[in-house]
Amino acid sequence: MSKKVHPYAHRLVILRDWKSRWFAGKKEYKDYLIGDVTIRDFIMKKYRNAFVSGVEIERSPKGARIIIKTSRPGVIIGRAGEGAKKLRKDVVEMMKKHKLPVPEDLKIDISEVQNPDADAAIVAYSIVEGLERRLPFRRVMKQTLDKVMAVRGVKGVRILIGGRLNGAEMARSEEVKRGSIPLQTFRADIDFARERAKLSYGTLGIKVWIYKGEVFEKDSK
Repeated sequence: MSKKVHPYAHRLVILRDWKSRWFAGKKEYKDYLIGDVTIRDFIMKKYRNAFVSGVEIERSPKGARIIIKTSRPGVIIGRAGEGAKKLRKDVVEMMKKHKLPVPEDLKIDISEVQNPDADAAIVAYSIVEGLERRLPFRRVMKQTLDKVMAVRGVKGVRILIGGRLNGAEMARSEEVKRGSIPLQTFRADIDFARERAKLSYGTLGIKVWIYKGEVFEKDSK
């Protein structure tokens, strides 16, 4: 068996909370689960350039709350909140199209990520942006590494890019690493993200690990 584990799932309950928070019976469970996956995919695809870190969903018997974490909240909210209203309307239409139950009270909260350079998902998006602008992948990796390590509290970074690098015939992977990444330590606060860069000669896969030190019980309180 493989010893690889997802850094987020590996620390659930210990350091992380679930990205979907609700309770349902046998009948609603399937609809809620499909609904969460569909809503998350829809928002991540629609706001790919808004540097969305994650989408969390909370449900109650009659309502639902979607929390969008982004480093560019203004892009989603829009002028005088028009963007947020349009997003709510689009989500409702999408749910009706997929024949999913629409909650009576649907709220959308947009929260700003305070430290985007220490967020793995946003860092991965910035790498994608650089690669899609045809910048050399080694330069993008090195610049990103330096920028993340300059953030206070970051103890280690690892970036891996795989695919047809520089348009080569044979796919390969290259990685850069600085500091430590203790993946098997439960109390190690490790942020992880995967992303894809779509280029003319193929798709490149990007993985980012950011280690922010160990969290002890007294710190979490």
